[in-house]
Amino acid sequence: MLAYRHQFHAGNFADVFKHALLTRLLLLLERKEKPLLYLDTHAGTGLYDLSHPWSRKLSEYEDGIARLWNLSGVPELLRPYIDAVRADNPGHLRFYPGSPRIARRFLRMGDRMVLTELNKDDCAALADLFQGDRQVVVRHMDAYLALKAFLPPKERRGLVLVDSSFDRSGEFARVTEALVTAHKRFGTGVYALWYPLMEPGAMHAFERSIIATEIRKVLQLEFSVLPESWTVSLRGCGLLVVNPPHGFEAEAKSLMQWLRPILADGHDNLPGQRGEGGVRVRWLVPE
Repeated sequence: MLAYRHQFHAGNFADVFKHALLTRLLLLLERKEKPLLYLDTHAGTGLYDLSHPWSRKLSEYEDGIARLWNLSGVPELLRPYIDAVRADNPGHLRFYPGSPRIARRFLRMGDRMVLTELNKDDCAALADLFQGDRQVVVRHMDAYLALKAFLPPKERRGLVLVDSSFDRSGEFARVTEALVTAHKRFGTGVYALWYPLMEPGAMHAFERSIIATEIRKVLQLEFSVLPESWTVSLRGCGLLVVNPPHGFEAEAKSLMQWLRPILADGHDNLPGQRGEGGVRVRWLVPE
């Protein structure tokens, strides 16, 4: 059983980055009336109590969603995400919704959501959260087997979020292999693959492996709050988006540039850390 628990990290800067972009992907895809499938391969528990001792131990949400909570002047592109978080917090900030909870708020009547989670306890909590919801299927199963089990969808349209915890060796290779498998089954689907920023050599190897798959239309988004030399904790993260909908690149760049100074404030001045992280938006593989 995997030891990773997202409860320790819920609502941190990486969650804000990932979920703000996930929201934009769903809204852009829904400009077309045809129904779609949302498949979340590493779904977690779906909702996290920020007053839980595990969340309080690191308090990573204080440098993430808490920085946006009472902020004025939030751009329109970010408002749907903020509203989705506020929906679970009628008063002060206490709960942080995971990707399943956020995505559910944007699904239309004809859309479906399939959530898979390998951790038995987390899957049980997830199932309780969506009990009775006929548009949601929850399965206790391996993430990468789920890509074979549920693709291609009957709707022939869909968004697949692959959000591994990367708490075991060789995960970059597994993610790459999973993308190849899924893309062969459902080549027109939209795929969003989250990953942590590690040392430069590992990141270059990952990029080369994705390019070698010969899958086209791969947009790379990277967001860091600390420079490459930082190794104490997560310095940044990225999202590879295959077949992004029209307009997503521009929206993502605008959002990331707005978020970066807010979420990075204070990090760049840590002892021994000169220089900044940053934002990168580029086509790793063009059409």
